[in-house]
Amino acid sequence: MREHFQPFIDDLKATHGKNLVSVILYGSAAAGDFIQQRSDYNILIALDHIKPADLREANACVREWHKLGHPVPVYFTVDEIRGGADVFPIEFHQMQKAHKVLYGPDVLAGVEVHDDFLRHQIEYELRSKLLLLRRQYIPASETSEGLKRLMGESLTSFSALLAASLLLFGVEPPVTKPEILARAEKYFGLDPEPFDRILALRRNDYVEKIDEAEANKLFGSYLEQIEKVIRTIDEAKVKDQ
Repeated sequence: MREHFQPFIDDLKATHGKNLVSVILYGSAAAGDFIQQRSDYNILIALDHIKPADLREANACVREWHKLGHPVPVYFTVDEIRGGADVFPIEFHQMQKAHKVLYGPDVLAGVEVHDDFLRHQIEYELRSKLLLLRRQYIPASETSEGLKRLMGESLTSFSALLAASLLLFGVEPPVTKPEILARAEKYFGLDPEPFDRILALRRNDYVEKIDEAEANKLFGSYLEQIEKVIRTIDEAKVKDQ
């Protein structure tokens, strides 16, 4: 793993020098759930301090990394990692659950993730992404190909939110998408069929042929499962008040 990322790490070391503390891979590639040409290499870069000059100097190596099709890395200071976990509980739970240290110490080790804002963040993210999915459906519904890609690409975000939703109810979520979805289906009483179909489409690079009527039906069922989770969280919130 380190050998695969070594050229990028060498560029970061040359750019940031002693200010570079740690480079960490997180997400599906670290979880063993990586799909070639579909999944991203998500990188967290920890520095001792971050000034505008540090980010400007990173432009060349990050630009080359981004040209390879990878997302721009996330930059944190070490102090921000220690102090920001309670503000971004979903992201830090994810990173702690599945990460690999590519360089330096494990700055995520020992970080306490407080869940005071977990319910609020989950509900906000679920509702926001549901609204976005409905908006994206309008242009995507013109073709079955557009719908297949919309469902496949959105499943990454929703599987992460389902993992966090399980955590909210005291259920330890697994690491990989298929396992997360299977546990969420069981706990929330969801229909597994739309998730299984969408996972298969992703794995097979969307080559499976389905007509527009079938794609629209699949999307409708997919949407219903997400709405069901939101209702469950809403009902639990009302009971807790």
